[in-house]
Amino acid sequence: MSLYWYDFVGLAGVAFVLLAFFLLQAGRLAGDSLGYQLANLFGAVFILVSILASPRPVREVISATLMQLAWIVISLYGLWRGLRARAARLRRPSRSPD
Repeated sequence: MSLYWYDFVGLAGVAFVLLAFFLLQAGRLAGDSLGYQLANLFGAVFILVSILASPRPVREVISATLMQLAWIVISLYGLWRGLRARAARLRRPSRSPD
């Protein structure tokens, strides 16, 4: 069995997703943290790249392809929500001590 560059990219993607999930379960990352969202996004993108770069037709791995596309969309939504929440916190006037 030979591994190609796209196999290594896919394995890196799997590592990103699994490590993010482990750190979430271990209480080291919050579900709405930037690190968690980015790890999921990069993991899904890397896995999708490995799927698309593989010589196998996408129709043979359609479920995995759709899963990664959904993972990317959900991660982007999470990033957008998180950034919006951070921006709202920064806009709030800070209360000065009396």
